[in-house]
Amino acid sequence: MSTPRRKPPVARSAARLGAVQALYQMDLAGTDVGEVLAQFSSRASGDAFEDGQCGPADFPFLKEVVDGVVREQRTIDPVLNRLLDTGWPLARLDATLRAILRAAAYEIMFMENVPSRVAITEYLDVAHAFFDEQEPKLLNGVLNTLARQRRPDEF
Repeated sequence: MSTPRRKPPVARSAARLGAVQALYQMDLAGTDVGEVLAQFSSRASGDAFEDGQCGPADFPFLKEVVDGVVREQRTIDPVLNRLLDTGWPLARLDATLRAILRAAAYEIMFMENVPSRVAITEYLDVAHAFFDEQEPKLLNGVLNTLARQRRPDEF
């Protein structure tokens, strides 16, 4: 009996980037989750990021994160709003930062098989691809606080 092979870490990183892109697209264009996932499933194996492909992504993981954020958004958003400065609620943030926060919060809050420090580091890498220092610092502070509240045993 063989054990299932784990996807290489780069596949998970690409899946996280793809999930953020999908959530961004859904947020701004109002695209249906099924349509967005269908688009990403056809791109998930490519390497041409400039052409909209997210690298050799772990598509089942990407789908789990996107579906999970959509399913749990009514739980995730109020938690994030409580952690953000009152003058900068989630709705006021840049759509990319909002997508990163939601995806990372979903992993921390609902995917106990993913260590919170891994999720934080991975989504900080995604944030650094789009932003300079201010947004990643905000992201790091919010996610660290969330992780310490939800998974204190990991710290």
